[in-house]
Amino acid sequence: MKFFRVVLVALVLLLNLAIAQPSWASKDFTKGADYAEVTQALNQLLQAKDAPDQAGYTPEQYQQRLAELQSQKYIIETASKRAQCRNQTGQTLAVYANKAGKSPTQLYFLGAGKVTDDDWDCDGIFLPAGTQATLGPTAQAQELAEPIAIKVVDGTQLIAKTNAATGGIELNVPPANVFKAGETIWSIPTLSQVDINAQPLSKQILD
Repeated sequence: MKFFRVVLVALVLLLNLAIAQPSWASKDFTKGADYAEVTQALNQLLQAKDAPDQAGYTPEQYQQRLAELQSQKYIIETASKRAQCRNQTGQTLAVYANKAGKSPTQLYFLGAGKVTDDDWDCDGIFLPAGTQATLGPTAQAQELAEPIAIKVVDGTQLIAKTNAATGGIELNVPPANVFKAGETIWSIPTLSQVDINAQPLSKQILD
């Protein structure tokens, strides 16, 4: 009888964990620095809605920036897991990532067809000079004159893929920030895509 009770209690605990998992596994990113920055930028932008030109925007640029910030705020508020980067470029992708609370943001190398583990934060990606890039669904293609680091907000599910017609890199979401060398503490090396392809893949950022 005692053994039966022990088994019954164990089964109840296991069932409770299975049911409760979605609630304790979900993340609240609204307490992070990204949310504070996006909210502040959005509030400042809204204050300029009656005179966007005084804030340095054309009406079209103002609406585009407003839509980007609203989208970033929504991503953070509704995200249930850490930001991930998915590599659909057909070649190695350099990504900025950190193990939450355990390591600083560093450059890692993600193989083609791979996605970063959701135990890691994928903070963004590195694109070398000479890359033909479309930084967001509504952006125009551009050739990068210098290497850049692209940052995304908490909870973003970033997909980088190669356009079959142009060979350029396309992103499914606009960057939260684009940094050049000297504008961030992140490392922005002078690697070419050939150099990136030659790097050993970072297995630690995979599930």
